[in-house]
Amino acid sequence: MELESALPVGSDHRRHAHLLSRIRDAVLAGDRPVASPRPLIAESWNRVRRLGVDPERGRDLPIAPREEVEWRRRQSRIGQVLDVLRGGLTSISDDGVHIMVITDADGCLLWQEGSPAVRREAESLGFAEGAVWDEAAVGTNGIGTGLVVQRPVQIFAAEHFVRGHDPWICTAAPLHDPVSGQFLGVVDVSGPAATAHPSTLALVHAVTSLANASFKEEHQSRLARLRAAAAPVLARVGGCALVTDRHGWVAAVTGMWPGDRVLLPEELSGGDARIAPFGLCRVEPLFEGWLIRVGPPEPDRPTTVRLNLSGDIPTITVVAPSGSWQHRLTPRHAEILLLLALNPAGLSAAELAEDLFGDRRRKVTVRAELSRLRQRLGDLFEQRPYRFASWLDVRYELPQDRARLLLAASSATVRTLRSCATPPRPGAGAPPAPG
Repeated sequence: MELESALPVGSDHRRHAHLLSRIRDAVLAGDRPVASPRPLIAESWNRVRRLGVDPERGRDLPIAPREEVEWRRRQSRIGQVLDVLRGGLTSISDDGVHIMVITDADGCLLWQEGSPAVRREAESLGFAEGAVWDEAAVGTNGIGTGLVVQRPVQIFAAEHFVRGHDPWICTAAPLHDPVSGQFLGVVDVSGPAATAHPSTLALVHAVTSLANASFKEEHQSRLARLRAAAAPVLARVGGCALVTDRHGWVAAVTGMWPGDRVLLPEELSGGDARIAPFGLCRVEPLFEGWLIRVGPPEPDRPTTVRLNLSGDIPTITVVAPSGSWQHRLTPRHAEILLLLALNPAGLSAAELAEDLFGDRRRKVTVRAELSRLRQRLGDLFEQRPYRFASWLDVRYELPQDRARLLLAASSATVRTLRSCATPPRPGAGAPPAPG
């Protein structure tokens, strides 16, 4: 990839900054500039002018509350490569004149590190954790323009659209998940315009490339774990079959050679599905992926989820046509799964928060727990509202002594169940009224 530095080789910082200021003034006034801005900058200026951004002050930047920032951090895969980014950019962020910033795909600042003095100066402009620095809010800048073009960029002095950002140089590079292809966010190094140097762009690009390589290594480890878990299942399957992760990357096969990846339908669930180039296949969830059996579909046998809460250690067992697997549950996860089993129509995050904590505002906590559950159990759940997938036969078993049900749980529903003399019929929906 060819990198385009914002500062021409051998040019003087101050003179080039002055030239850029004259160019921007002429463009904003509708006059002919003394020189043309870089195409990257001209295109960005056109976008932000159409968006109505004020070149004098930009727009007011609301700051997301700390709870939302923490939730976004937990949801972002960038956290997995944070040490790689910090390690590669320490020499810049610790030099006393730069800060390193990492955003998610929305442009929300999630992590900010580096010189305290520069951080204070940046925060006076709204450049703070929880702010969204896209072009619609602050015009042309390393983060916002990087979000649009999704390639390494460097924005120097008056290349920024908002005048108050002229004293800065911003060097940014995108992060992509090479496994799913998902755009994850932007890594940005910002500092005084006088510190501009082409090597900064090369360094930021190199470090983000290392982070992408780290994603690939982690993915290979996950495929190896899935391959080990799939081995006994495939040994029992007759005919052609393969096991993939959620993105279609092949972990294991039997009786065929499908290549490294297959294209999965966007809305894949259990049952029969057409998967190119195999045609109609039978699909079953298997840990963090899918078991795909190729060939004429067998007689339909449902996949059963058994939630066993009768003992001291709660477990969930998934029984599919090709076999079964079991997972031990934490008390909180067991409590959530019981609520979903009792409410097959589903519950919103607010409804779950009210039942679990007596506070509908704790939706972020609920979403985080459901995200962890999905990572451990695979695609057994649907969202909006949260519920077990419709193709599952969900059953649950409660202790004979109802007072011993999930002793660590405190939700309103579990407290009601503990006080009931007669247990609900397994899979029967809402619990009965207290006896």
